[in-house]
Parts: sequence; structure tokens; C-alpha cells
Amino acid sequence: MIKVLAINGSYRVDGITDQSVEALAQALELGGAEVEVILLREFPIEFCLNCRACTQQPGVAPGKCVICDRMQELIDKIERADCYILAAPTNLGSVTAIFKRFMERLAVYAFWPWDMNGPQFRKEQAPKKKTLLVSSCAAPGILGRVFFGTSKQLKMSAKTIGAEVVGTLFTGMIAKQQHPKLPERVRTKIKALAVRLV
Repeated sequence: MIKVLAINGSYRVDGITDQSVEALAQALELGGAEVEVILLREFPIEFCLNCRACTQQPGVAPGKCVICDRMQELIDKIERADCYILAAPTNLGSVTAIFKRFMERLAVYAFWPWDMNGPQFRKEQAPKKKTLLVSSCAAPGILGRVFFGTSKQLKMSAKTIGAEVVGTLFTGMIAKQQHPKLPERVRTKIKALAVRLV
């Protein structure tokens, strides 16, 4: 059975990002996949110290962080999963702060000895796992993709863990209602994306 790990960086319970991830999980489970959803708002991890201790260890396996929190548990889940969903709404032109905190802790996937000018991605030569990117914004979706940093940051997260993006769901115009509902056209696209992932 294919194991899908969804990492959701939304603050809003049952917002568009939550609804999108839930709809994707349902479609994937109907297709026979096993889906685990991690809500970063309920999964406490600390801020990266930028000490780079985790980047000094050679090899393709993620380095070990000096912080003792639940990030190692999340890294283990990333390593065991066959494919991913990376999700974060757009806040002030960027992924949310909780997703950014997670993203920075992915430094364990870099090999960067102190005598090197820049990091190497540990998973760069490994077979790529598939990932879907999910986001939303108040602007029209196409403008959000082009003018905000959210897509770029989600793509960077995928690259860091050794994943290839096979589809993107970017829902726009979601700020006109306090409790927006996922449009049917988006649900239709979700079914197609689920097939592409597994």
C-alpha cells in the first residue's frame, strides 16, 4: 500500500487549505493509498538554531538535529512515506510562519561542512518521490502563483526532501467569506491530482 504523508501548514481549522488536504486524502484513500495528515499547528517543533550541526554529517540520510522535539519524528515519517502533499496558505505573500519554521528545520537534508561555500542536497541523486503542492490566497489563483512567494517556498521544501512536484492546487479568491467552502471545480481537479500522485 502506498503511504502518503500530508504536511499542512494552515492556521485556520476547516479553512480552504484544510478542506483541500482533506479532499485529497479522501480521494487517495478511495484509490487504495494510506494517508497520514500532519497539522503543523498541532505538531510542536522549535525554531531552527542555524547552528548547522545537522549539516556536518556526511551521507544521504538526514543529519541529526541538536534540538530534542518532535521534528525527528516528522523526519522519520518523511523518510518512510512514498509520496507527499505539502500545503500552506498564503499569508502576506508567503507560506505561514509555522510552515516556514518546518521548512527551516529541513536543514537536516543538507550537507554543508564549514569549509564549503554552499550546501549540497542529500537527496539530490536519490530516486525522486512524488509530491503535490497545495495553497490558497485572496488574489486570483494565477496571480497568487506568479506574484507571491508561496509556490517557490513549497517547491523548495519539496526539492529539499528529494521530491518531484507532479501537480499544484492553488485556490484563489478565498477571502470574501468568513467560512469559505471548497468550490466544486476544485474538488474535480483534486480527483485528477490524486491519480497523478499515486
